Amino acid sequence: MPQLKSAIKRLQQTEKRTKRNKAYKSRIKTAVRKVRLAAEEGRTEEALSSYRAASSLLDKAGMKGILHKKAVSRRKSRLAKLIGGTAGPAE
Repeated sequence: MPQLKSAIKRLQQTEKRTKRNKAYKSRIKTAVRKVRLAAEEGRTEEALSSYRAASSLLDKAGMKGILHKKAVSRRKSRLAKLIGGTAGPAE
């Protein structure tokens, strides 16, 4: 355990950020799972709307530094390819 006040504070900040990032990543995984499930079952309209939501979450995660920007781009590209590549940028 840290002894210095500054180290204690850094530990608290790290724990807080870790919880926040974990929750956000969980939301992303759920959204991506919805897209994959809809695409595999052939429900293109639902897949497209789910893709837009997932794309938005991924973009925000990239801006906040939760995920690397290139990882976000790669994931979005793979999802778009999965649903047919007809999905444009999220609006």
